[in-house]
Amino acid sequence: MSEANSRSRTGVPGLDDILGGGLPRACLYLVDGNPGVGKTTLALQFLQQGVREGERGLYITLSETKAELDAVARSHGWDLSGVAIIELSAIERSLAGKSQNTLFQSAEVELAHLSKLLLEEVDRLRPQRVVLDSLSEMRLLAQNPLRYRRQILTFKQRFAERGCTVLLLDDRSAVGPDVQVHSIVHGLVSMAMAPLKYGMFRRSLTVAKLRGVEFREGQHDYVIRRGGISVFPRLIAAEHHRAFEKALQLSGNAELDALVGGGLHTGTSNLIMGPAGSGKSTIATMFAHAAVQRGQHVGLYAFDESSHILLGRAREMGIPLEPHIDAGRLHLQQMDPAQIAPGELADSILRTVEKDKMAVVVLDSLNGYVNAMPNEDYLYLHLHELLTYLNQQGVLTLMILAQHGLVGPMGAPVDVSYLADTVILTRFFEARGAVKKAISVIKKRSGPHENTLRELTMLKTGIALGAPLTEFEGVLTGVPRLVGGSAPAPKGGA
Repeated sequence: MSEANSRSRTGVPGLDDILGGGLPRACLYLVDGNPGVGKTTLALQFLQQGVREGERGLYITLSETKAELDAVARSHGWDLSGVAIIELSAIERSLAGKSQNTLFQSAEVELAHLSKLLLEEVDRLRPQRVVLDSLSEMRLLAQNPLRYRRQILTFKQRFAERGCTVLLLDDRSAVGPDVQVHSIVHGLVSMAMAPLKYGMFRRSLTVAKLRGVEFREGQHDYVIRRGGISVFPRLIAAEHHRAFEKALQLSGNAELDALVGGGLHTGTSNLIMGPAGSGKSTIATMFAHAAVQRGQHVGLYAFDESSHILLGRAREMGIPLEPHIDAGRLHLQQMDPAQIAPGELADSILRTVEKDKMAVVVLDSLNGYVNAMPNEDYLYLHLHELLTYLNQQGVLTLMILAQHGLVGPMGAPVDVSYLADTVILTRFFEARGAVKKAISVIKKRSGPHENTLRELTMLKTGIALGAPLTEFEGVLTGVPRLVGGSAPAPKGGA
């Protein structure tokens, strides 16, 4: 049997990739998680995939009725007519009158009859895929760990003899991990969900065990939507390498390109920092627009603005983006931080980069990206892998980070400047009775750049950079002083 034929594909997008191609056939697996994580949905997808491959499926439900399973299937647009279902009521009718016994404990008799009935049904239906939902009822019937373990071992042996690939579902009703089953099963898939302060639950899946198979470790985000579960395998940048030629990406503005040393290099991560309204998004949009004009593909992921506002603002600046969206060169996606998991975002970027060979990716802004994280510790790990992947694909990445405050000392929700190859800083400052903008390049690892601070002016046709602000010092503090003066620059006059 070939490697592909020795695996049972799960039918869950992304999960087979994590499992290295699927579940080895004729083995026993445990899927555990608290109520509501999607165990039943995953199990039904597993059986539906079997139907598509011409395999018979059997769902044994000890905790839900057939009507409830049908309701779950209808909510996803599925038809369970190709799956055999045994529900608790049918089992109870079969067991009626068989537990009246004075020599043996009732639970022991019921468990023996239940096991016999289920195995008889398996012999009659001869399914290749079986789901047993759930182990909590088996645990209650067994009443003690020894009897429970022996029953699971019996199932393991009998199902293996019949060539069945079996999923055991467990709602973690036992106190602590069910070590009795963990040590018996061939593989263990754990599903979990964590409530956030706002927005949807953050759901994650972990393959804790899979004997004899190399699989992708760690936590993987997943979502449950109409159509079933979709899993987003954790991004490992080291698995993705592509040869590319190092080149400069221009913004289309000669003054800006000169400031950053002739342009920004492909395969680098670039951070544009500054307070709200200081021109960060406009600068990033200029690089994106210049790229699509050259016929390259660009991905723009907007967290903080709606698509129509972003497009309208760009149009007013003389940067029309709609024609490039219609032509398929600009991929504009509006992201809702309260409704997207970090893994889903990374998966979306990865698929688009590989499909369209993107040259530029814009994250506008990291503030929204931070809000999509369960906690700050995960941000650096996710962002490091994502940026490393994009760099290895030869993509120019532009990240926008809005700092707290308008003038004076600035704060930021996270410090990601060490992850960036280039840091461009924008600032408001007060001079001669007016609020002005300044721009400078703080660092650029991939080549030289200007060390000057220049005034940044927003025009209807884009931006303009003035001469270096040599007559002032302290511009980055927001309140500059005339060079050689002891007082702030005058607020009036020339």
